[in-house]
Amino acid sequence: MLYYKNIIYLAIAAAVAIPFTVHADRYEHNSAPQATHGVAAGDVRSDSAVIWSRSDAAGTMHVVVKAEGRGRPIYKQTVVSIDDDFTGQVQVDGLRPDTEYEYRVWFGDSKYKRSHRGESVEGQFHTAPAAGTVAPVSFAWGGDLAGQNTCRDSVEGFPIFNAINDMKLDFFIGLGDMIYADGLCETTGRYGNSQVPGDFVQAHDMNNYWAHWKYNREDDGYRSLLASMPYYAIWDDHEVVNDFGPLHDTRDTAPYTAGDHLLPKGLAAFKNYNPIAENTETPDRLYRNIRWGKNMEMFILDTRQYRDANQADDSSERPKTMLGREQLNWLKHKLAASDSTWKVIVSSVPMSIPTGGNGRDGWGNYDQTRGFENELTDILRFMQQNGMNNVVFITTDVHFAEAFRYTPFADAPEFQVHEIVTGPINAGVFPNRAYDDTLNTESLFFFGADSASDVTTWTQAKSWFNYGAIDIDGYGKLNASIRDVNGDVVYNIELDPR
Repeated sequence: MLYYKNIIYLAIAAAVAIPFTVHADRYEHNSAPQATHGVAAGDVRSDSAVIWSRSDAAGTMHVVVKAEGRGRPIYKQTVVSIDDDFTGQVQVDGLRPDTEYEYRVWFGDSKYKRSHRGESVEGQFHTAPAAGTVAPVSFAWGGDLAGQNTCRDSVEGFPIFNAINDMKLDFFIGLGDMIYADGLCETTGRYGNSQVPGDFVQAHDMNNYWAHWKYNREDDGYRSLLASMPYYAIWDDHEVVNDFGPLHDTRDTAPYTAGDHLLPKGLAAFKNYNPIAENTETPDRLYRNIRWGKNMEMFILDTRQYRDANQADDSSERPKTMLGREQLNWLKHKLAASDSTWKVIVSSVPMSIPTGGNGRDGWGNYDQTRGFENELTDILRFMQQNGMNNVVFITTDVHFAEAFRYTPFADAPEFQVHEIVTGPINAGVFPNRAYDDTLNTESLFFFGADSASDVTTWTQAKSWFNYGAIDIDGYGKLNASIRDVNGDVVYNIELDPR
């Protein structure tokens, strides 16, 4: 397990930065492009990683990666332009499993390392252990950031990232709604506190989508997290617009243009600002699996890009799809091929908590027939029939935390699945005790106010901010916890592998 300290990265001159030799170290000029929003390492596997950063002008992004204390540096570069808001990312291959790496990024005015260049920014990450390696793993996840005018506090910023950075983590999962592109950040917040105002309106064009991403990434704690550990990103609805899918991604009121599809813009901005390995066969594909040693494999789902309309009915005769045929087949194939002890399903929407108004936005039906319940039941039956007894869903989206246990099939009472729902990291607080009981649902724990109207101050709201964490030890025992804004455990459950 990698033991991180709370790392506040510094944008410093390369000559006194990461102590390995790069021949460009002597060339620094203030007129050269400068890194503006830190760095991030994403989709880190046992042999590769994607490095991200952003410049303030067109130029070349230069990246040097080196294993801590040994080996030759790996150098990569890519051109950044206004077309992508001066963001860039490169994939670095040929890495060693279970190894600490440090990296440095700078921007220059040409492709040559010796050209005029800006100050360098540092980061680090640890590669995943090989699939057959027995190793512990510790990670955290969260979602719902800067929503409902609950944005960066003028003094504290997003305070929860300080707690996350204090943990000893191998990686963090940004599990959706990591911006609220359809919201505003005003000088006075929802809960009366002074905020850093956002220079944007509801995102209807690329400039406003980009502006939402830049606003969140200007938080010191968030930037520190991204620079200090691997980051796995996936979207939910507010990266585009509330409850969107490919069949309902337009809005008619200002500043939107009636009939203008928002999904392509939100997707492009999401890819600009998140380090995700490109799939050459399907360039816009976001779903993927990440193996972390013998004990865990996670399956990151895209619950947005391929879904049927929320307003459509779901029936056994005509089941709706949230994943789309290709992603569903991929999921079953990868699950069947995996020999990991634990299988962690990363789903931005919850399994049984009702979401959405006109049609269901999550998996469960609750009081409608418009959820995606038949597809979820099919996935769970596939797991049960293939002997997958160690499955945990991690979800977000609902702005309170809850833990569930499901025993979905009366003819297979030994098959159980757990779900840990968390959020918000920093957004409006909206507790809801309702849930669908179709899957023989047991609520094990609830963390939220009695009602949204009870939360009226910033101090009260902060007390309900939360995130999730999972530790799996070398023997395969899993401990899942829900933690508050200070990182204190408010709930945990220990699960032995079966």
